[in-house]
Amino acid sequence: MALNLHHLRVFAAVAQERSFSRAAVVLRLSQPAVSKTVQELERQTQLSLFDRSGRTPRLTDAGTALFARARELFGVERIAEEELAALRGLERGVLRVGASTTVATYFLPPLLARFHEEHPGVTLRVVSANTRAIARRLLEGRLDIALVEGPVSHERISVIPWREDELVVIAPASHPLVHKRRVRAADLIDEPFILREPGSGTRVVAEAALAEHGVHPGTTVQLGSTEAIKQAVAAGLGLAVVSRAAAADQLALGYIAVIPLQSAAFKRDLRRALTELRLTGRAPSAAAAAFRAAMSMSRA
Repeated sequence: MALNLHHLRVFAAVAQERSFSRAAVVLRLSQPAVSKTVQELERQTQLSLFDRSGRTPRLTDAGTALFARARELFGVERIAEEELAALRGLERGVLRVGASTTVATYFLPPLLARFHEEHPGVTLRVVSANTRAIARRLLEGRLDIALVEGPVSHERISVIPWREDELVVIAPASHPLVHKRRVRAADLIDEPFILREPGSGTRVVAEAALAEHGVHPGTTVQLGSTEAIKQAVAAGLGLAVVSRAAAADQLALGYIAVIPLQSAAFKRDLRRALTELRLTGRAPSAAAAAFRAAMSMSRA
């Protein structure tokens, strides 16, 4: 069964807009034409793609699966258009950079400043999200550069090491463990931890390192940013694992402190690679190639 791409594009617009009428406006079609096209796709697939029982159409399980593939397919279409534009000599324009939260906040700004100074004609569009979301945007063709701090495994994505980042366990400056000469993993077992949200690269690495050394923290607080976590630690809500680069300001002010871990293996497990994600087989634009050159000069 070969899917009709026009039908698929109309379906994707309805799924994106969560409305047949808004999709019709976006596509510059009549609403009856949009409804008829989606119905034809449902007949072709022999599956119901929308639950129409409420005021707003909701994707069924089949619709959710098809929408995910449709976004990837149209992402590849956008990539092809951009690559053809690059071959026609397009050196200016837009560079879309996506970075996971820690990278975007603490490592990316100097790179952006250097690139903008050297290539002022290129408009930078930057998005920050967790590792999982950045990988998804790359697959959908919505990014030219993708930098993350967490592990990613996908058949269409190549993971390229960029630089290393050291994670540390932080506590309020007055915490008893801060003043011990060496802290064992066992000392952390009963301590409450503050963690990032699921999908965060920092959380994945932190949980793996803690588990490797027998620490399985119960989450007392789950927060969506490192900045919020540092404030929560300073307020005494628990311990946390963050990038040393991210903690530098609060450490300098004395609001938090790094717990001195005894185990060299534990500290080694808390080091991680910051990586660039690339779509396999995708040729970079001139702007993306220039940005990667700037990245190679910034390796620590």
